[in-house]
Amino acid sequence: MEILFKNKRWIVCFILVLLLLTAFSVTAFAAGDVAGAIQNTWDSAKSQIKSVVNNVVFPVVDTILAILLFVKLGTCYFEYKKHGQFEFAAPAILFGCLIFTLTAPTYIWSIIS
Repeated sequence: MEILFKNKRWIVCFILVLLLLTAFSVTAFAAGDVAGAIQNTWDSAKSQIKSVVNNVVFPVVDTILAILLFVKLGTCYFEYKKHGQFEFAAPAILFGCLIFTLTAPTYIWSIIS
């Protein structure tokens, strides 16, 4: 009898969740030209976004990657001195990411806009 009661409780909880889900979910329909509104917003804010990304975001990411690269090179050097084997994978990945982010502003805007 107790197993049946536990199953009824789970079924009632499941039905209650489904009822609440259907009651509080509302379908939203767009009125008008949504794509045109997004395009107009992008066109008006494009220059500001470009200047912030080029002058703030990319230099911060480049600085963080450069610091991580030098720290990783230092730790790899100490590991080399300790074990006699230099691990190239992590510094190579960080160097590749640094080169990618250093050159990204020259081509990223031609892809996006």
